[in-house]
Amino acid sequence: MALRKLLVLLIVLPMVGCATVEYKALEKVGIQKRDILVHRIEKAKEAQQDTKVQVVSAYQRLKELVSVDDGGLEARYKKMAKAVARSEKQVRELDDRIAAVDKVAGDLFQEWEDELSLYSNPNLRDASARNLRTTKARYAVLIRRMRSARARIDPVLYVLQDQTLYLKHNLNARAVSSLQGEVTRIQDKVAALVSEMERSINEAEQFVNDVKTRR
Repeated sequence: MALRKLLVLLIVLPMVGCATVEYKALEKVGIQKRDILVHRIEKAKEAQQDTKVQVVSAYQRLKELVSVDDGGLEARYKKMAKAVARSEKQVRELDDRIAAVDKVAGDLFQEWEDELSLYSNPNLRDASARNLRTTKARYAVLIRRMRSARARIDPVLYVLQDQTLYLKHNLNARAVSSLQGEVTRIQDKVAALVSEMERSINEAEQFVNDVKTRR
C-alpha cells in the first residue's frame, strides 16, 4: 500500500529536482514516461472541467446577486465570494497541471529523440522517427489548446475578483444595481471560456486515446 501511494504521488505531482531519479524509479516497476504523460493529461483534463464549473458558478452567483432584490444581499454576497475563492484555487491547480504535463512531455520527447540513434535497423528507426513527429505534432495542438483555454479564464476571473472586492466595501442596493452592466459585459466572455475549455477537454481525450492505441 505504501509503495502504491508513493507511485501515485510520483505520477501526479510535478517533477522537480531529481526528475531522472524519479523516472528511473517508476520505470523499474513498469511505469514509463508515456504512462506518466497520459496520467497527467487526464488530470489536467479533469482540472479544466473543474475550473470551467467553478468559474461559471462564480459568474452565476454574481448574476443572481444583481438580478434579485429581496434584501438578502449579505447572504448572496458571501456565496459569490466563496465561489470566486474556489475559482481562484481551481485556476492555480490547473496551472500546476498544465506545467506538469508540459514537463513530462518535454522529457519524453527528448528521450525518444536521443534513443533514435540506438537503432541498428534503419527501417525501425525511420518508423519510430515518424511516430515521434506525429506525436509531437498532436501534442503541440493539445498544449496550444490548453493554454488558449487557460488564457480565457483571466478576463472573466479579474472581473469577478473586482466585483467581489467592490461589494465587500459597498454592499448596498445601489452598488449592486450598478454592477448589472458588468454581468452583461462578461456574458460573452464566459460563453467563450466554456466553449474553449470544452474544445481543450475534447483534444485531451483524443490525444490520450491516440497514445493508448499505439501501445
